[in-house]
Amino acid sequence: MKLISWNVNGFRAVLEKGFSDFFASADADIFCLQETKMQPGQAVFDTPGYHQYWYSAEKKGYSGTAVFTRHEPISVQYGIGIPEHDTEGRAITLEYEDFYLLCVYTPNAQRELARLDYRMTWEDALRAYILELDAKKPVIYCGDLNVAHQEIDLKNPKTNHHSAGFSDEERGKFSELLASGFTDTFRALYPEKVQYSWWSYMMKAREKNVGWRIDYFVVSNRLFPKVKDSFILGEIMGSDHCPVGILVE
Repeated sequence: MKLISWNVNGFRAVLEKGFSDFFASADADIFCLQETKMQPGQAVFDTPGYHQYWYSAEKKGYSGTAVFTRHEPISVQYGIGIPEHDTEGRAITLEYEDFYLLCVYTPNAQRELARLDYRMTWEDALRAYILELDAKKPVIYCGDLNVAHQEIDLKNPKTNHHSAGFSDEERGKFSELLASGFTDTFRALYPEKVQYSWWSYMMKAREKNVGWRIDYFVVSNRLFPKVKDSFILGEIMGSDHCPVGILVE
C-alpha cells in the first residue's frame, strides 16, 4: 500500500501547476493533503476510484485538510473532538480494519513564536487523541507537522534555533510523541540522510536546497516493521512543500 502526503499551499493554485498529472502518476492508495485553503465547492477534482474527504477551516482561504482514498474507511472523524481545536480544519481521521490514518496540518508557531502557547496546547491535545486511537489499533499519522525535529532536519540549525518550527518547545513535543510509542519513519530508515520537504519562497531557497524537513509519516512502533520505505519527492513542484510518502506491506 502506498500513502502520500502533501502540503499543497492552496489546492486551487496547485491544480493549475500539474497536480492532476502528479496525482495520476503517483498511483497512491491514500493521498493526504494539507493547507487546501478552500471551502467545499470552490474547486472540482474528479478522482474515479477514490473516495474524497474534505475538512475546511471556518476562516476562508486558510488551513484545511483532505484525504483521497481507494479504500473506503469504516468511519471518518473531522477534528479531534475539542471545540477550541476544531475550527481550522486541521485533522481528519480515517478508521480502517487494521489501523487509523490521521492526516494533520499542525498550527504554525508563527513569527516571534506568537502562537507558541496555542501550539503547545494543541500538541498536548493531539498527542492525547493519538494515544486514544493507538490504544485501539495502530496509527499512521502524517502531514505538515511544522517542526524540524533534529539539526539534520534543516539546513541552518544554529541560526534558526528558537525560530518557529525549530524551537526547543516544539521539538520537545515531537520527542514526547515518539517516546510514547511512535516512529518517525524517514529518520528511522535513513538515520544520516539529509533531505528536506519545505523551502522558503525567498532567496532562491529551493534552488540552493536551503530547506527543512517538516512533513512526516509517523507510525505506531508496532506497525513500523510493515513500513518498507519512507520517501521525500523533492523533485515535485507546485508548492513550497514537496510530497512525502511511505510504502506499507
